[in-house]
Parts: sequence; C-alpha cells; structure tokens
Amino acid sequence: MTAGIAIMDLQGKIISVKSFKEISRAEIINYIISYGKTVLISTDVYPPPKMVKKLASILNAKIHPPDKDMSVGSKIDLVESYIGEKLLDRSKVIITDELPQNAHERDALAAAIRTFKKYQPKLMHAEHRSQNAGLPPEQIEEIKIMFIEGKAISSAIQSVVEMNHILEENNEISDESSDTNSREESSTNSSSDMVSKFKQKVKIQERQIRNLKTKNNILNREVKDYKRDLANLNHKIDKLHRQYTNDILYRKEIASKINLIKKLQVKYDQEKSLRMELEENLKSMRDIQTINPSENVIPVKIIETFTREGILKACEYWKIKKDDLVLLKNSEGGGSQTASQLINMGVKAVLTMDKVSHYAEEEFERNMVPLLKADQLDLKIIDQFAIVSTENLQSELGKWNVKIENKIHKENTQEILNVIYEYRAKRRRLA
Repeated sequence: MTAGIAIMDLQGKIISVKSFKEISRAEIINYIISYGKTVLISTDVYPPPKMVKKLASILNAKIHPPDKDMSVGSKIDLVESYIGEKLLDRSKVIITDELPQNAHERDALAAAIRTFKKYQPKLMHAEHRSQNAGLPPEQIEEIKIMFIEGKAISSAIQSVVEMNHILEENNEISDESSDTNSREESSTNSSSDMVSKFKQKVKIQERQIRNLKTKNNILNREVKDYKRDLANLNHKIDKLHRQYTNDILYRKEIASKINLIKKLQVKYDQEKSLRMELEENLKSMRDIQTINPSENVIPVKIIETFTREGILKACEYWKIKKDDLVLLKNSEGGGSQTASQLINMGVKAVLTMDKVSHYAEEEFERNMVPLLKADQLDLKIIDQFAIVSTENLQSELGKWNVKIENKIHKENTQEILNVIYEYRAKRRRLA
C-alpha cells in the first residue's frame, strides 16, 4: 500500500511532498515531526481513516476532513491552480523535487492545500493583529497555533503580551539584583549598608514573588477558561446526545404511528368498499324484487366476466339459482368448464353481448341451455341488473329451439347417410 504525505507551513509554503510504500506508523510520525510541531492533519476522504485518527491523537493535532470525498478532478484543479500561482513566486516552494510526482502525492498535497485555503483568511487576520501588537515573527506563529487549537485570536494575543511583560519585569529584577550584589562586594565595611542591602534584596525577591503570582494567576485563569470551555463542550455534547436520542425515539414513534394510520386507512377503505358493494347489492336485490310480473318483463342477473372467479362473484352477489336468466357482459376467457358451471346451476338461458368460444357454445347446446344474443332481445340495463321482455324472450327461445332441432335433424340425417355410404362401400369391396 502506498501512502502520500504533504507538509505545508502556516504561511502556505510547500515544505515536503513524498510517497512511501509499506511504511510503518512510527516511521510516518518520525518523518512528520522532523519538520516541527504538527497542528493540522488533512485528508481527501470522508470520514477520516482510522490510521489518520490515530496519527492525530499521537501528534495532538486537529483533523480537517472534507465534507465528502474529494473527486479526482477537483484535486487536479486545486493542485495545478496552487502550484501555477506559486511557481511565479519560487519562495513558496523549497525545492523543485518536492512537487508531486504521482497520484498519491498529488492527493496528499490537494488535501493540504484545501485545509490551508480554509484557514488562510483567519491566519492572515491573526498575523495582521499580532503585527499591530508589536509581536515578533516567532510569536506570531505561536498566535496562529493557539487559534487553530481553539483559542480566540484576541485572547491568544493578550496571553502572549502579558507573558512578555512578566518576562521583561523579571529581567529588570535580575539586572537590579546583579547591581545590588556588586555594591555589596564594594561596601562591606558598614553594617548599616549590609542591612540596607538585605532590605533591597528582600524587595527584589518580593517583586519576583508578586510577578510569579501574577503569572500564576494568569495561568490559573487560562486553566479555568479551558475547564469552563471543556465543561461547556461536554454540556453541549450531552445536550446534542439527548436531542439525538429524543429525535430517534420521536422518529420511531412517528414512523410507528404513520404505519398504524396507513393500516387503518387500508382497512377503512376495504370496509368502505365492502359497505358500498353491499349497499349496491341490496339496492339491486330490492329493485329486482320490485319488478312486478304483470309488467311482462323478466329480471336478468349480470355476470361481468365469463370466468370461474367472475361466476363465483356473481353468485355471491346475486344468489343465482335454478331457472334464472344470466347475462355475460364479457365472454372472453370462457370455455367448456365455465359453461358447465352455469349449466350445473340450472340457469334457464344465457344471454351474451359478444361471441362465446366454440367449446362453450357446444357445451351449452349439448345440455340444451339456450344461448341468446342480447341485442336481439331489446335488453335494458338498470343499475346493476337488466330486464328483458317476456314476449321477446319467448320469441328468441322459440327460434333457438327451432335452430337446435334443425341442427339435430341435419346431424341425424347425415349420420344415416354415412351409414348407408359405408354399407354400399362394404358391399362393393365384397363384390
């Protein structure tokens, strides 16, 4: 496995770009710390790999990952743009050999450049304010590090300035102490001089003690600030954890209730559909019952599809019984078996709105169940059922009977002729 490492300083200079094969963690750490203190570690993938997290922990550095994996195109554009700018200013590159030589080095440098550009505005602001405060370059870099580690720029500058004042006072005290010691050597003849010297030394030491106490107070304040910040962060973490937990529980509860509502809605729709179907069935049954035989019409029960399921559904809806008239609205899919279902029910006749199959027609004729065309009967559909004139029905039944009788007669005649033809053929063969 090949690892790419790019090192930049807080000024944006490219210090080193290298790639290694089969390198251990200890070797990586030694290589990195050889260039100084590490404050930021970048990656080109999200989330950061475990190896990077361990390095950050060991080096006491912050990790700055991207929001999502950096694409190859974005890394190429970022490196080429940055190097293109810096090649005009050779001070940004230590040696030419440390420009990226392969994809691993390019990816590492792209991650470092992305992080530097993210922090660059704040780092420049910290540098400007530190210069205005009269701080030397090495302390300006220290201010930048303190900012990256989480301290406000103003607080960082104040801490460094106060520390400088303490150091200056200590230097002055040390100088005064040296002068006092010199005077002691040259004036040892008088005891009063000795007393004054000791008093002066005590004053100097008291000033040193006061300065050290001041320094200690400053450090204690910083410790308190860090502890307060840590407590606030822990409080925020606990609060976010509670919010996250509550949010998960709330989402689960909402999902459960939505699921329950959907089930109830489905059940309600089913019950509603069944109720409407039953109401229509009841209305149709009442309408059929209200038909007065004296009106010279006969009710016809409708079968939507000429299939086993369609017939069973119609039977459940209409309670089809012997001597009922039924209407096939759609004969598609029906055969001899579906015809047998109706025949076994003992229906009086079957009306069709289209042409039934040859097998179904033969089955009806063989069992002497009339198969009539609905358009020849002046059929009238009322809601969920139909009516037909008794006179028209009897007329069509008569025509169907004549048709069947003629067909039977023709078939019988043909059968007799076939027997005669076979007899004659047999006699000719014997002759």
